[in-house]
Amino acid sequence: MLSIRRSLTLAKEPIDSFLLLCNLRARFVTTDNYDPPFSPLSKPAKSSEKKKITQQDQSSELVNKPTVPAISDLPFDFRYSYSETNPEIEPIGFREPKRFSPFGPGRLDRKWNGTSALASPEIDQSQWAEDRARVLGEPLTEEEVTELVERYRHNDCSRQINLGKGGVTHNMIDDIHNHWKKAEAVRIKCLGVPTLDMDNICLHLEEKSGGKIVYRHINILVVYRGRNYDPKNRPIIPLMLWKPYPPIYPRLVKKVADGLTFEETKEMRNRGLHSPALMKLTRNGVYVNVVGRVREEFETEEIVRLDCTHVGMSDCKRIGVKLKDLVPCVPILFKDEQIILWRGKMKGEEGFVTNFNPEQ
Repeated sequence: MLSIRRSLTLAKEPIDSFLLLCNLRARFVTTDNYDPPFSPLSKPAKSSEKKKITQQDQSSELVNKPTVPAISDLPFDFRYSYSETNPEIEPIGFREPKRFSPFGPGRLDRKWNGTSALASPEIDQSQWAEDRARVLGEPLTEEEVTELVERYRHNDCSRQINLGKGGVTHNMIDDIHNHWKKAEAVRIKCLGVPTLDMDNICLHLEEKSGGKIVYRHINILVVYRGRNYDPKNRPIIPLMLWKPYPPIYPRLVKKVADGLTFEETKEMRNRGLHSPALMKLTRNGVYVNVVGRVREEFETEEIVRLDCTHVGMSDCKRIGVKLKDLVPCVPILFKDEQIILWRGKMKGEEGFVTNFNPEQ
């Protein structure tokens, strides 16, 4: 036992001597010359009195200087999406109060009614048309159009805006004007559900931005700003700070289709689910030829099935809404990302008659 204790004391001796030397060095080395590496810089402590004063000053400034609402003289109603909403269809309910404007409280002189910010009736439509014609100037020659298109139609163009399932949105108009500050034109690549109706996209782009579409190829557009465009005198476009909740619209697919009985509707749905798919749509694809293919199929068939696997149920319903008006037809089922369309009863048949015309 004595030998073990003696060995422990001998092992502790070098450690104790090392600690003693460190203590002696700390006593004799002055703190002024000792600067360890990566030592934090000493910052003067801020007094709490100054903090209280600054907070009071800021609060008083906010009270004395309220934000001035933006005044925009654009002659159209501000909506989240212009190409994917139909102002003629009134919603049956709202998911949030109408006072929650996506432009922010007190930032716009227009009142938000749940779907749009209505324009003032005092705005002169003819003045807006005259200003647009003045900015566009004389029409471009063929050589100028060719040179402009060659600069902006390629995939490596730096002045490009992607148009997704939201379509022509309000903030997208501001993005177009931001590109027009340094470029004569902007390239727009359209994907997803809006490509079902490219004419609608072109209409809203020219109407809302004030530019001119000089090139259109499948889903690629080139929008020209005009000869006399001045970035300093661009229209005031207040931005939406968040995406508003979509309102509640009437049911798209009825339990019993118009012109059919319950048994006939059920039989149509079963036949459509077991029929071969006309097309298989991909997610965020280009659907410019879907309407034509559906119309051709309805010349010989009564039921059409579209395979929308991996597209998503929300996009499936958007596609059904557009096909209902563009073909036209009657959507009778959305199930497992499959769209079942019925052409309706043709002229001369009893019951419900659609506007479907094979010659369109």
